[in-house]
Amino acid sequence: MLPTWNREPGLRVTRASHVVLTGRDLDASEHFYRDVVGLVVTDRTEDTLWLRGLEEASHHSLTIHRSDTARVLRIGMRVDGPEEIDRATAALAALGVESAEVEVPHQGRTLHFTDPSGVDVEFVAEMDVVERRMQAFHEFRSAFPQRFDHYQLVTHDVQKATDFWSDLGFRLAEYTATDGTDELWGSWLEVKGNTHDLVFTNGRGPRLHHWAYTVPDASALIHAADVAGSLGFGDCIDRGPGRHGLSNALFLYMRDPDGHRVELFTTHYQYIDPEVPPIRWDVSHPQRAQLWGMPASERWFFEASEFPDRALCEPLVSSSPQTLEAYLGLH
Repeated sequence: MLPTWNREPGLRVTRASHVVLTGRDLDASEHFYRDVVGLVVTDRTEDTLWLRGLEEASHHSLTIHRSDTARVLRIGMRVDGPEEIDRATAALAALGVESAEVEVPHQGRTLHFTDPSGVDVEFVAEMDVVERRMQAFHEFRSAFPQRFDHYQLVTHDVQKATDFWSDLGFRLAEYTATDGTDELWGSWLEVKGNTHDLVFTNGRGPRLHHWAYTVPDASALIHAADVAGSLGFGDCIDRGPGRHGLSNALFLYMRDPDGHRVELFTTHYQYIDPEVPPIRWDVSHPQRAQLWGMPASERWFFEASEFPDRALCEPLVSSSPQTLEAYLGLH
């Protein structure tokens, strides 16, 4: 069933903004994200690494804490100013969700909560401001990632997750449904005017499938693949280059040394005018996930980063996406 878009949710979330991970080796993480992906290293301590895209004036869009296990700790959203933290607390309470304000380095008022699908989230009002590097062309590396754009989460109950975030003001731009029905298999939700800030897809969850940075053009994706190969990271490429039917994006997915998946992409479209309906895809549509080329491998469909202390639940909607392995077996 399609969700009801709450256009007056009582708070203003402005965008998906950052992700907080753990990693086993910060030297390996720094090398990967700086040299293979192309992010800017903002700061580093013995136990924490902060990075950002070239356009970003906020202190970080990726934080990695040293740990013996690799996990995703939080997905992060920006809200429109410090007073929005109070409004978010009230809006969440009205939906039956507990929250707690916390102190986080380099961030202003920050609110932690867990959504009904088990995803750990933080709303952030402000961050330390740093210098943009978008015209420091002599420093550009690999794909020249510009800015953080979105997340994709795996959840056992896409309907519940979609309804909750729609209540918080997110709007459905595209969706995948069981053939011939509106039984949600995947939802693409936005608040900033392009196709998605937050995606939920059907599977064992809660888990973080990937987060994404925009790049300037298609040649940046090819260059990133070439850089990965020349630095000995060719096998870190998880999928692509290719083009999604959903969102129209050209993409390249990579896995970091801890197995976390990051997407580099370009060319998704504007989605602002309120009268425009969401685009519907049957889950069996061959061009839904890949407009051209062969399907993704099993690991792209079934491997993702786990949250600490969150039990994984089996999906409520049954489906068997066509994998590369299955495709080759038929051909």
